[in-house]
Amino acid sequence: MSTVTQTSLRPVWDEEPSLLGKIGKALALALVTLAVLFPLYIVVLTSISSAQAINEAGGLVIVPNGFSFDAYAEVLGGGVVLKALTVSIGITVVGTALSLSVTAMAAYGLSRPGSLLHRPLLFAVLITFLFGPGIIPSYIMVYSLGLLDSYASLILPAAISAFNLVVLRAFFMAIPGEVIESARIEGATDFQIFRKIVLPLSKAALAVIGLFYAVAYWNAFFNALLYLNDSGKWPLQLVLRTYILQGQPMQTASGVMDASGLGLSAVPVTSVRMAVLVLAMIPVVLIYPFIQRHFIKGVIIGAVKG
Repeated sequence: MSTVTQTSLRPVWDEEPSLLGKIGKALALALVTLAVLFPLYIVVLTSISSAQAINEAGGLVIVPNGFSFDAYAEVLGGGVVLKALTVSIGITVVGTALSLSVTAMAAYGLSRPGSLLHRPLLFAVLITFLFGPGIIPSYIMVYSLGLLDSYASLILPAAISAFNLVVLRAFFMAIPGEVIESARIEGATDFQIFRKIVLPLSKAALAVIGLFYAVAYWNAFFNALLYLNDSGKWPLQLVLRTYILQGQPMQTASGVMDASGLGLSAVPVTSVRMAVLVLAMIPVVLIYPFIQRHFIKGVIIGAVKG
């Protein structure tokens, strides 16, 4: 009877891929990369193209033919886009800090089995996965609290995400209980344990959850559309939706630019639209590489052990 080798016991996905398989994987990866980068390339190139290049291309530019940064100077020189960019940055920074702080404290409290009202509060959090509040009840609540037409209406209703809370709670539960008990024996309070032990051990998870909140605040536009009547308070994403996607006239630094590119501004409207898109993408593109290394450790491990 032949001896079963160790290699034959390995699962199929653990086998060394064949040459054809390697070529297929490389080709698939190249196609996915091209599908992601090519639209980004067109957007960036069109935003820095001259008016002549855009006119010759009939819109979006694929082949470089003259460069101009007038669109960025127009957008950043004043007007509604620059103000909306400032509003979005402020909402993202303040909202992420508030949401991450509240979520971390709530997740730590729910991760301790002996905490006050542990099970009822956890049930109240989990039930939100099945039943959302709805638009009308949410609007009535914001109206009743006097938050309409204020920046607080863009932060407070989305301050805590049930998904992020559950993920962070699972990560906190994975921390050895002996560490917490030893600190409690030494006389540390719950807040000291949370601040000096739990948070330093959870930097990876906090970085991931912070990125989730930051991207959500940066990309959100529906709450602003629902709660803000003053267009001067609009964040960048709502401006992007209104002026870029719907083609409504946009107030720039030098005047009004209509959807066809005719107006008081000499900068092509297509170039301005692409410049706004690039500015909306830059923060996430810059932050993501620094957070990416934490994703596996911060999300997958916490989710599996929870």
